[in-house]
Amino acid sequence: MPNAIRQSAKGFTVGTMGLGLRSGAQGDVKHDVHDGDTVITRALDNFGVRFLGIDAAEESFPLPGKKLPFTKISDPKWEQALADPFTPAWDTPLEPALQQDIAARLHGGGAAANHAEFADKALEALTQEVSADQQTLGKSDADFRFFLAFAYDIVDRYGRLLCYLHPDLPKDAPKQLSYNERLLEAAQVIPYFIWPNVDPFVHFAFGKTGSIQDAIPKPDEVDKLVQKSPKLKRAREWVAAARQAGKGVYSHTDKLRLLPFELRFISRKRPPDRWVLDLSSDAGVLLAPQSYFKVPHLEDRLFVPPEFVALFERVGWTMEAGAAVPGSALAV
Repeated sequence: MPNAIRQSAKGFTVGTMGLGLRSGAQGDVKHDVHDGDTVITRALDNFGVRFLGIDAAEESFPLPGKKLPFTKISDPKWEQALADPFTPAWDTPLEPALQQDIAARLHGGGAAANHAEFADKALEALTQEVSADQQTLGKSDADFRFFLAFAYDIVDRYGRLLCYLHPDLPKDAPKQLSYNERLLEAAQVIPYFIWPNVDPFVHFAFGKTGSIQDAIPKPDEVDKLVQKSPKLKRAREWVAAARQAGKGVYSHTDKLRLLPFELRFISRKRPPDRWVLDLSSDAGVLLAPQSYFKVPHLEDRLFVPPEFVALFERVGWTMEAGAAVPGSALAV
């Protein structure tokens, strides 16, 4: 069944909707056309939901250089592909330092099996969390509902909703962590903070003008931003504690070797394009996309999409020496 919002074969984000409901029954054109520029609609198909703030190991993904089909990471073809993932030629070759960093973690083989193992564990953990909530709330598959908390972007280019996902609880029920946070605390996933979609890990205000420019932290405000955000502080503490204890994806004996987003850009044969802000540093420097590994702790990496880099420059951030800076600013 297709998703209600999806990516077309040409890469456009498109969707399909039906006329909305009226008093629980099918509405009609007369009532669902609200005014000359608004129509009430309803989804006829599914929505994909992508969790914000975290990144789980991939269950399946196209082999390097392919768009389809999705191949299970446990397939021997993936083990072969990761044995030497830097050939044939990429659209833009990886820089030697990043290539060396990844190659060291792939050395000796078994990277695909390692990735597949952690993917299965994350899948099982999320399934158990949702099933437990169903049981606690006494809900069937048909009447169980999710509550979605959105940040800045609502939909990604693949048509997936971007949010922090919770069970839909009665008004008087105690608050619970989102599924995003539960998996992060359990060390079943890695942190993946991408600005400006960091709320509720970071609560930021757009200021009186409502401009996203007002939400950009100044170089000397990063520590203040972290300290004033209990959710971000707690998330980073979970990851630091899990790493020190060798828990989950940070196991001292066999940790997750290839990060999920690394597997994806290896598959696409395109280098990463998000810049990196080090939450543990007051240097005021945005690292180039291929320098993310220079920030050793995953919870200290805040990724900045290229379209926002010029806005960070405006408030005083400098670019890593020698890095190519995106050419145009985003209109605000």
